[in-house]
Amino acid sequence: MYAYMLMAVIFVLGYLCIALEHPLKIDKAASALLTAVLAWTVLVLSADSILPLIEAGAHATNNTDLVVGELRHHLGEISEILFFLMGAMTIVELIDAHEGFKVITDRIRTTKRVHLLWLVGLITFFLSAALDNLATTIVMISLLRKLIDDKHERWFYAGIVVIAANSGGAWSPIGDVTTTMLWIGNQVTATGIIYKLFLPSLICLLVPLTIMSFVLKGDIKPPKVKESRESRRDPTTPFERNLVFCLGLGALLFVPVFKTITHLPPYMGILFGLGVLWVTTEIIHRSKNSEDKDPLSVVGVLRRIDVTSVLFFLGILLAVSSLSTAGHLTQVASYLKDSLGNVYTIAMSIGLLSAVVDNVPMVAGAMKMYPLISAEALAAAGGDSWLSNFVVDGNFWEMLAYCAGTGGSCLIIGSAAGVAAMGMEKINFIWYVKYISGLAFVGYIAGALSYIALFAM
Repeated sequence: MYAYMLMAVIFVLGYLCIALEHPLKIDKAASALLTAVLAWTVLVLSADSILPLIEAGAHATNNTDLVVGELRHHLGEISEILFFLMGAMTIVELIDAHEGFKVITDRIRTTKRVHLLWLVGLITFFLSAALDNLATTIVMISLLRKLIDDKHERWFYAGIVVIAANSGGAWSPIGDVTTTMLWIGNQVTATGIIYKLFLPSLICLLVPLTIMSFVLKGDIKPPKVKESRESRRDPTTPFERNLVFCLGLGALLFVPVFKTITHLPPYMGILFGLGVLWVTTEIIHRSKNSEDKDPLSVVGVLRRIDVTSVLFFLGILLAVSSLSTAGHLTQVASYLKDSLGNVYTIAMSIGLLSAVVDNVPMVAGAMKMYPLISAEALAAAGGDSWLSNFVVDGNFWEMLAYCAGTGGSCLIIGSAAGVAAMGMEKINFIWYVKYISGLAFVGYIAGALSYIALFAM
């Protein structure tokens, strides 16, 4: 029992280190990896005292073998998510290296504050669904720097970008890490989540945009153009830029189609798209010298991939899986059911908590707390109304995808998009709470209530 409690303490302390990454000045990937290894170490060394509590009658040679087998099982599931993310990140970085996003950003010419607000919001919303919320935020913040000179005015638009990026990522299977996790885990399907979450996610954005439209008036002041930047030689031709943009976007959008046709896991589809793009870029740049070719090749782009984020996902998902194996998450699930009563309240609570702590472990924990119910198991249970929320495309999983994706907008540290905007623009935490958090919260609640009204009543 002491070891069982020790695992919970290790996880809580590790979680605090992740949440307090900036004050502690310790990268959250390091905290996540240490938490995972320590939790699994305690579990395997104390397997005889922990596992009999929850594994009575388990068919294994001994409890140590059971722990190692569980670790390998969880690592296989986690690897699917990590390979998918690495492939998607590489494709986005390759498009960015070719300046492919100019296809979109160069077409924004308006100086009207309200017009720009809606343009930026809607472009971010749909682009985030096709790419992901983090990459889209980086692209749009870079765009805002070219359009708006005043720092504090730019912060307002950056706040809308965070809300729009998280809203857009929530209704797409490839738009947000947490949504991707649920899709790969078969809790949701691509068609189901697009159909059910598009309107709530759009409402989550439209409400803040409408409110801000009454606040912003007049024209923006564009920054002065620097001659040196204008005279800089483009690394690619318009043909290369457009080709890589179209192929890259097509590769990302093709993944759900590939999974539907072949029934292979999504990471196979993303690796196929990356392979096609890799061959294409090698061919179109084959005549260039190595100095010009290297930054535009997949080999060169791989050096820019955020490996620390991949290691963070590995660490936190392994840590959560250790608690799942030991039985902690089953107890938490029972507590939430007894105290909160229904799946919508549980999902909305998880969404708001994801504004304080990272949404990845929140969703990973929920996936382990509540097992996916098959149609056969539901039929055997007599169509139990509670269990029906946990079938494929069940209300809980869809609500969880929406809440975890959009709830993080309520605080700037609550999502990868918010952290990226904070880092790029040096946005003050208190300023965001004062001017943006209320907008994000109102949109979050409006979207959640619209889902409940449309699909739960």
